[in-house]
This record gives sequence, structure tokens and C-alpha cells, in this order.
Amino acid sequence: MPCKKVAYLASEYPGISHTFIFREIQSLREVGFDVKTASIRRPANLDKMTEKEKADAAQTLYIKDAALVNICLSHLRILLKSPLQYFHMLKEAVSLARRGPRNFLMGLAYFAEAGILLNWLMKNRTRHVHVHFANPAATVAMIAAAYGTMEFSISIHGPDIFYNVDTSLLKEKVCRASFIRCISYYCQSQLMRLVDHHMWDKFHIVRCGIDPGVFAPRPEPQNEIPEILCVGRLVPAKGQHILLDACSILNKQGIAFHLTYVGDGEDRSSLEKLTNSLGLVDKVTFTGAVGQDDVHQYYNRADLFVLASFAEGVPVVLMEAMAKQIACVTTRITGHPELIEDGKDGVLVAPSDAGELAVRLGKLLADSSLRQEFGKKGREKVLKRYDLAANCKMMAGVFEKYTKGAK
Repeated sequence: MPCKKVAYLASEYPGISHTFIFREIQSLREVGFDVKTASIRRPANLDKMTEKEKADAAQTLYIKDAALVNICLSHLRILLKSPLQYFHMLKEAVSLARRGPRNFLMGLAYFAEAGILLNWLMKNRTRHVHVHFANPAATVAMIAAAYGTMEFSISIHGPDIFYNVDTSLLKEKVCRASFIRCISYYCQSQLMRLVDHHMWDKFHIVRCGIDPGVFAPRPEPQNEIPEILCVGRLVPAKGQHILLDACSILNKQGIAFHLTYVGDGEDRSSLEKLTNSLGLVDKVTFTGAVGQDDVHQYYNRADLFVLASFAEGVPVVLMEAMAKQIACVTTRITGHPELIEDGKDGVLVAPSDAGELAVRLGKLLADSSLRQEFGKKGREKVLKRYDLAANCKMMAGVFEKYTKGAK
């Protein structure tokens, strides 16, 4: 495959909670793509990331880091190159601000960022930018595309974006993007209801994935007290309070366990207070944010992996745990049933039902052979559908189709 130039844009890159984007970019580079990276803001927790992530960060454009003089110079260059196209881009930014966030100043901020992005793309002779998530970063890309010298595409994960389709300008983004990568059939279905049938051919299902060599089966842990693991941001959508409620039920039944939360976020204080009020302080550990290199030690000690989420796309951490042959329990929502078949390669429960979650956890904690069976079947599912290299080859094929002549 000839080398193709593609830029990736994210709100925060590399992101400690979105390591799959970093892995996807690395995999695309391995199959011959010249991938440049841009980010709206500089990442937090960079000190916890791998050396490869830090090296990529050093080569990334951080749009909000631009000094005022650089913002002005970027806009002056694209203005002088084509005044007509420049003012068309400005008109689009104002129009989109009225229809979406309905905030004129926000629209001007997006326009300023779009100018920096566009000038950077021109310098790198790159005509296509791909955005993970249909968020404000995708709005910036859409405004830049109005200039007429570049195209954009989006990986849409959901489900949050499906709750505010108007303010996020989701339909507008889908219509204007050259293609949309959907990470699941559920995701695709939600986009199909927004646009006419004739536009459905721009949807491409390319699942996220993991490297099954990096996430190899861990040795069966020999814990005297079974270890339950939850990896993810501590935010309302993850339903971690429900997991604590379920663990409280287990504790009252005299069932032994220890729960570890790996991650950080706005709900940490509330979760710690609930842990204390439920009398679980000696049974629950909060690690805070953890980097890619360190998360394996938590997977390796886990007997069970649990996500009690209310809203998700298809979590990569579930794929990681399944690839490590850890029995997984999660909720019957969005794209989860595409990853886990209840009772075959994992467990699905109703979201917000702490009682059902406690019952299913109790059965697994009492049956190591069932945990091992789910772990083995879970890895088989990941190898079949969520292998990073295979799925990135599919992504490369989609880029190849839409970026012809973009060497």
C-alpha cells in the first residue's frame, strides 16, 4: 500500500482513558500510513503514560497552546491564500454556532481553532483529518473543511452524542463527513435514524480492538479473597455506585471479596463516601489514574471484571479483560451484547439493578470453573472480532477508499 497522509484530531491526545486511539494510530502507521496527530488541548496525566505516548505527544499539535501571534499568523496565511474561502469558513462557523451551541463566542472560538488546524494541515500537505468522537473537536474539523481544501471523517462511539443530536450538530456532521466509522451495529442504527437512506452507504462498521499478544491470558490468580476489578473513569455514566450497592449486598450475605477501582474522575469523592457509609472501607481500593504499563498488574490479580455502566459505546477495557481471560460482567446496554453473549462468554445484567448484579456476582465468586469457562470463551470472542491489527487493516481499507490522491 502506498504511503497515505492522514491526520488524527482528538479533544485530548494521547488520553489516559482513550489509549485505544493511540494504539489505532500506531497500527495504521505500521501498515504504511503517515499519521499526523493534533489535539485541542494538552493531555492530563502525561507523566503516567508510556514513553511511546510521551514521544507522540512531543510531535502533536496542541491547538489551545497556540500563542495569539501564531493564531493571527495562521489565519492571515489562509486568508491571503483565498479570501473567498476564508470568509466562507467564517460564515459557516457563525451559522453552525447559531444552529448548534447557540453561542456566538463559542462559534468564534471554534473558528479560531479551525484556522490553526487548517494552516497546520496545509503545512503538512495533508488533506484528510479523522476525528474520534463527534464532539467539539469534530465541529472544529467541520468548520475547517468549509474552506474547501480538506475533508474530514469521524469515528462515532456513542451513546452520549445520541442524547444531544441538535446542540452537537450530529446530523450536520454525518452529512458533511466523507465517511463515518461506527464502532458497533448499535452505533450505526442510531445514525441511520438521523439521515436519509441514501446516505447510509457512508457508514462503515470498524470495531475497536486490542493487541491479543499484549493482553495475553494471565495466570489464574491464587487469591484467598476473590478480587473484583473495575477499570474506567469515575463518572456517572459508569454506574460505579451500583457496583458498590451490589457489593454491599454480597457483604451482608457474608461473601468474601475485594473490589479495586482503577481510574479517577468527578465521582471519586461520592464513591468514597458511599464506600464508608456501606461499611466497605476495608474491602474497596481506589488507585486513581493508572497508565498502560501499570494496568496489567491489576488485570493479572483479578478474578472478575465488572462494569455496571448506564451508558457506553463498546468499552475497550472489557476487550482487554476478556483477552486476559478474566470473566466479565457488564450491563445489557448499547453495543455490549455485540461483545458479550450472556451466559456464554460473560454475564449481562440490567443497568441500575444492584440486586441482579449481586446475584450474578455471587454465583461467579462461588464457581471458579465457571469463571474460567467465561474467561476462555471471552478471549475467543475478542480474537474473532476485536483484534486490533485485523480491525485496523479494515480501517486502512476505508481510508484507502476515501483518500485516493492524498499521498
